[in-house]
Amino acid sequence: MLIGIGLMLWLLWRASRNEFGPANFTAVDLGALYWHLVDLIWIFLFPLLYLIS
Repeated sequence: MLIGIGLMLWLLWRASRNEFGPANFTAVDLGALYWHLVDLIWIFLFPLLYLIS
């Protein structure tokens, strides 16, 4: 999760420097995909661990 927060801060820093546009947005897409993967893992992992223990 800390990696995801660091990634979002890095993307925010790059966005504040206007580095993203119609031709260069791959980093934003990949960052969003990673964050959603982390979110999905926690949606399933947390209840599973809670119900088992």
